[in-house]
Amino acid sequence: MPKKINLDIASVEQREQRLGTIIAWDGTTEELHKQSSYELRGQRERGAGCGGNCRLCELSGPFTQGSVCSEQMVECQAGNVRDAVLIQHAPIGCGGGQTVYNNIYRNGLVMRGYKAENLRIINTNLIESDMVFGAADKLRQSIDDAFERCQPQAIFVASSCATGIIGEDIESITDEKEAELGIPVIPLACEGFRSKHWSTGFDATQHGILRQIVRRNPTKKQEDLVNVINLWGSDVFSPMLAHLNLRVNYVVDLASVEELAQMSEAAATVGFCYTLSSYMAAALEQHFGVPEVKAPMPYGFAGTDAWLRELAKVTHREHLVEKFIADEHARVKPKIEELKKKLKGIKGFVATGSAYAHGLIQVLRELDVEVDGSLTFHHDPVYDSGDQREDSLGHLNEHYGQVKNFHVSNRQQYQLYAFLQENKPDFLLIRHNGLAPLASRLGIPAAPLGDEHIAVGYDGIVNLGETILEILAHKKFHDDIKKHVKLPYKKWWLEQKDAYILAKHPELVNFDAEEYRAEQERKEAAHA
Repeated sequence: MPKKINLDIASVEQREQRLGTIIAWDGTTEELHKQSSYELRGQRERGAGCGGNCRLCELSGPFTQGSVCSEQMVECQAGNVRDAVLIQHAPIGCGGGQTVYNNIYRNGLVMRGYKAENLRIINTNLIESDMVFGAADKLRQSIDDAFERCQPQAIFVASSCATGIIGEDIESITDEKEAELGIPVIPLACEGFRSKHWSTGFDATQHGILRQIVRRNPTKKQEDLVNVINLWGSDVFSPMLAHLNLRVNYVVDLASVEELAQMSEAAATVGFCYTLSSYMAAALEQHFGVPEVKAPMPYGFAGTDAWLRELAKVTHREHLVEKFIADEHARVKPKIEELKKKLKGIKGFVATGSAYAHGLIQVLRELDVEVDGSLTFHHDPVYDSGDQREDSLGHLNEHYGQVKNFHVSNRQQYQLYAFLQENKPDFLLIRHNGLAPLASRLGIPAAPLGDEHIAVGYDGIVNLGETILEILAHKKFHDDIKKHVKLPYKKWWLEQKDAYILAKHPELVNFDAEEYRAEQERKEAAHA
């Protein structure tokens, strides 16, 4: 049995310890699955990385070109609860993402039929004197200001690298203010250095919600309510679940505090991506008795069929599901056959988060799009339930075949350049737009999937195919960019075939490029 999630402590256990998460690896999906030992890790208490049950080792590089942090993920989760306030107990620089997330939040509200409004995020603006003398009173004042100005139903308080360094006692202050104000005041431990991968920030927000918002021992059960753990995507789950006479409770983003509280009353929990949903879904089952739907993610025919059947089984609606599946197959297959003709001979590349990438590759292969390569920003050898039915990488290999050039790299542009040169795709699917300009400089159009639900379910196969055709129509624009834009890399890296050479030989960082090239030529000559 998997280790039970501990909600008695304020800090979430980081992914490296819980799941053995890694952020750098190179090989095939079959090799990665074999080394991940999903079955063994699901049956035994989990360890961390190579020190635990997982045999998977990282290719740790000597530097990081760019990424995001756990605190930013808290910003885009807790900061997106409609009637709550998020306080960033941090220097003002940590609030730099508020502009971007405010735009996403407003668009997400409109997409779901809510009135557009701005985020309610407050930054305590720590300065040098706060780092020396502490900023407890500043945090107390910020909580009081948030309560007075916004009248929220809950207040989240996010830590930062700065507060972690000085050991600020955020938990004591939030306990004090919760008793005084009479609403949940929730500490979220999300210092950027707490975890090497930013997805731990998802878990930190969910941990706080589970501890202090979700209703314990609910007096009623809503047998037709399903928790859908998601981000800001369009409402594709309501129409699907309506065929099973089920209602959707979207969490965490764009939810109200009451909608978060009622999660314990639901009949089941699902998600569009196990990277995001794993922690909350497992905890809801373990602590609140709400079953997690353990099935492949709803991507492609095989995944969606299995997902719907398991959801119907958990909610006792088996009598409705088979007709719905048959009707949907009959409805979308002619459209998919037309898309296949138009996409014949096209090669794609996926660069997204871990489980989401597995799902997108499945959909691309349903469309007969060739996928030789992919980049995921991290890899979780197992998810929190430990159940093999959630083994998204294994499902990809079994039903759609392996991906031979499969890379794990935490949003490193210098490595993505080598991946794209290796695979030479016709297009790129991406969730994090910061990597898209590099693809354009190589003449490769990218589809930034701002609506993360675009590929979900049967309609998702059609949606993704049409999106690909749309971006391919603009290929000449990207070819023009390629002609006129210079890449920001030295010649020796542009000629480099191994994107992980610096992880294997970190001493090269200090080598002279010309000297390195001459040494390689000497070795090749000697070998010849």
